[in-house]
Amino acid sequence: MRIDRSLCIGAATCVALAPKAWVLDKEAKAVILDSSDQESDEALLSAAKGCPVAAITIIDNETGKQVFP
Repeated sequence: MRIDRSLCIGAATCVALAPKAWVLDKEAKAVILDSSDQESDEALLSAAKGCPVAAITIIDNETGKQVFP
């Protein structure tokens, strides 16, 4: 999982859908938390899909392939 902070507009959809994985910093940009591994894959994917500017990319850790977008 990664975030393109240049795209992030601080909508905080990711924070709402996967609060163990995301937080907004002082610039109101999303940051991945160290506790992101405690979120379910479904929550992480929902957060990525919910991002209004598609700033979140999900990568399958086992295959290395991009899952979303």
